Amino acid sequence: MEGKVNEEVFNTEKAEAMVKGLRERFREGKTKPYEWRVSQLKGIVKMIKEKEEEIMAALRADLAKPETESYLHEIFMSTSAAQFALKQLKSWMKPDKVPVEITTLPSTAKIVSEPLGVILVISAWNYPFLLSIDPVIGAIAAGNCVVLKPSEVSPATSALFAKILPEYVDNSCIKVVEGAIAETTALLEQQWDKIFYTGNGKVARIVMSAAAKHLTPVSLELGGKCPVVVDSDVNLKVAVKRIVVGKWGCNNGQACIAPDYIITTKSFAPKLVDALKTTLERFYGKDPHESADISRIVNLNHFKRLTDLLDDEMVSDKIVYGGKRDEKRLKIAPTLLLDVPRDSQIMKDEIFGPLLPIITVEKLEESYEIITSMTKPLAAYLFTKNKKLEEEFIRNISAGGMLINDIALHLANPHLPFGGVGESGIGAYHGKFSFDAFSHKKAVLSRWFLGEARARYPPYTENKQRMLRRVMNGSFVALILAVLGFPWN
Repeated sequence: MEGKVNEEVFNTEKAEAMVKGLRERFREGKTKPYEWRVSQLKGIVKMIKEKEEEIMAALRADLAKPETESYLHEIFMSTSAAQFALKQLKSWMKPDKVPVEITTLPSTAKIVSEPLGVILVISAWNYPFLLSIDPVIGAIAAGNCVVLKPSEVSPATSALFAKILPEYVDNSCIKVVEGAIAETTALLEQQWDKIFYTGNGKVARIVMSAAAKHLTPVSLELGGKCPVVVDSDVNLKVAVKRIVVGKWGCNNGQACIAPDYIITTKSFAPKLVDALKTTLERFYGKDPHESADISRIVNLNHFKRLTDLLDDEMVSDKIVYGGKRDEKRLKIAPTLLLDVPRDSQIMKDEIFGPLLPIITVEKLEESYEIITSMTKPLAAYLFTKNKKLEEEFIRNISAGGMLINDIALHLANPHLPFGGVGESGIGAYHGKFSFDAFSHKKAVLSRWFLGEARARYPPYTENKQRMLRRVMNGSFVALILAVLGFPWN
């Protein structure tokens, strides 16, 4: 198939030829009409519906992802993103009329959204379907050509994309490239009109360096250590269920918005730990390794990275629940650690797995210093009934997004931007923010040939300068006089 480019060795020459072909399609204007965009989006919706079982099987092969998680977090959210774009696309494409200034009258002004051109999307392995197709939906809605590079760490989903996507979309304008470092390097050597990368900060710096050579703009969807601050006044039963499903029910903690650590008071910590233990056992059983409702660790490298964090002598005696691991099956049980040192490795690195440290403080206000001493997270969470504490948290904590009294649900609202700040990312998407991420906002001012102001043109005189100053200061009378041709000299 034309859209599947991995049947032979994919090198720089092939990447260059592919991008050249896509630029030709874009210059021809093939991707710009509303009808083309709608056709591609409908094709994606149809693909998800018809290939749901194959998508589920790929996610199961890559991550042992539970069927409910696969449906809610990947199938449903991907379909919703495409359907939302279909519903809103006409209004998104319409120019936005804006006011004009007195100095430009008579005129009209508008902002026109135009596609950037040829887009590269480099996806992540943890939500390999959603994080691939969601930015592609935005790029298509904005009228661009797109190349999708799925993650090689989730090979079943990557292979599935290469197989099925060209069957449902215009593969002269939308391509899939499989591969690893060599193929990604070949792609990054090309000139793109935007690169959209989801992953970690280390690779993001490589992507950004490659983009800088061509002054290519980037969107970087990264991560960070997402804190959860828990007040003692909460409905503990509800709060703990939401924390557990937001941590271990989101790909077993392998999610960029999953809770990375909890901060609570020393006096409340025992109650919180007991409630977490009870809920974890109720959700996943006495032996979580036998539960069908929790994902496995993606591969051996990540398994060893996580066990190294657990085996660190600074934290190995801080485990209060879990800690069981099975290397053969790549499973690590949900694990709670209490009062880990802040200078331990588990509190320095993004965990991205089923380990959850709990930090205790005397007063919750002390949590602000802990959170702000680290890089800005992709998400920050607070559980409280105290409105003053909520307002302080929102005011004092900088994060890509924030959620009060729940975990992760903010990304399900297409009217909210999803993206990071600082080291947790650059740019945002979802809903119209996806359309805007792949569009150039072109300013258009249109004037008539009437209403010439002599004071605008040389030779400049004191009378003209006085008239111009009055116009610039907003005098409507001066504007009328200027349009009528005053002053004469």
